[in-house]
Amino acid sequence: MDAAQALADLTEISSQIEGAALFGEDGEVAASTFAGEERARAFVAAARELLDAAGGLRSSAAPNQIEVATAEGSVFVVRDGGRLIAATTTPEPTVGLVFYDLKSCLRAADDEAPKPKPKRRARKKAEDADGA
Repeated sequence: MDAAQALADLTEISSQIEGAALFGEDGEVAASTFAGEERARAFVAAARELLDAAGGLRSSAAPNQIEVATAEGSVFVVRDGGRLIAATTTPEPTVGLVFYDLKSCLRAADDEAPKPKPKRRARKKAEDADGA
């Protein structure tokens, strides 16, 4: 399904998610539930900053998921391959369920993305019948 439909399905099944955006590593917004393109871009930029800041706290690889909780609600960011999703939630969300829903949304949106064709393996030449 396309990114917009994946987000529509996400907000329909998850009552805890207030707003969300699907985007690429380059920050290009694929779909958003936020009113206005500028608001979506600003939200995605802030989500990228959160993810980058979290990555700077550890010397290991960049994080694949984060949650930032405030009294007003949480912000979640999930990365899977080259796609990301960020969402705002109500206060005190069920963290595991939100992460699950966000990952499912990314996979659903990714189903529509063009996939590279698998490389063909070279066939081994059949040996001569006489073994020479």
